[in-house]
Amino acid sequence: MSIIDADTTDVTDTARTTGWNARALDEIVADDGGRPVLFANARILTMDPLIGTATGADLLFVGSLLVGVGPGIITAAGDDNAIVVDCTGMTIAPAVVDTIALTGGRGHRSDHVATLTPGNSTDFLVLPDELAADVPSAVATLLTRPEQVRALVAAGRPVLRAGASVPGQAAAPKTGIPDLTGSPRVGVWIDVKGFLHQELTADGRYDETRGGRPHAYQGRYWIDGDRIDYLDDLGFWAYGEFTGDELHHAGYVMKLG
Repeated sequence: MSIIDADTTDVTDTARTTGWNARALDEIVADDGGRPVLFANARILTMDPLIGTATGADLLFVGSLLVGVGPGIITAAGDDNAIVVDCTGMTIAPAVVDTIALTGGRGHRSDHVATLTPGNSTDFLVLPDELAADVPSAVATLLTRPEQVRALVAAGRPVLRAGASVPGQAAAPKTGIPDLTGSPRVGVWIDVKGFLHQELTADGRYDETRGGRPHAYQGRYWIDGDRIDYLDDLGFWAYGEFTGDELHHAGYVMKLG
């Protein structure tokens, strides 16, 4: 078990706040996601209608999965070889906010998609209590004064410390024209009924033939993992998803011709 004392110095001193639980956060970054991580002794704004706000509580997660919330979890931290981050004087709040839930627009607890509930994704903020009276004020601090945020964790990985990006984090996709030379997804995709032919070229362009009508839609595309985003020359955006050897787009299921 790794327990690192929190530095509770003035949050406006960026040089010093970068040291807040630095060793523990470094351990999380270096880990392959297999060790449990416990953010302990915090006030936690779960936004779960059943759990509510927990004080003097712990947030336990493994990788991107949140597995426990509430007081007393730290008692098992040593047994589980957990990385422990001391959050005394800190508030933990969801980093992804379900505004519909906040305004009472969700009818069922299971519909609350962005709460710090066991089973949900590990996306949260850590900041001093005085900057997080509620979730809206916590998120406002992130957006307007990110240097005051102790940590931003996305899918179980720290991505921000005191306003500075954590080294090695994923970079945002580039907006330029991609080079897809040699990609196995370049070619002509044809739907199972033969109505839609969608050609993806190596220079990041697509050209659709629909019902024998050539150039029905043309534009640019980007591939990110199994997702494909389209920007049509007419100005609208659309998307699709690769599933195995199929491309699913706007109700069509296509395969390489």
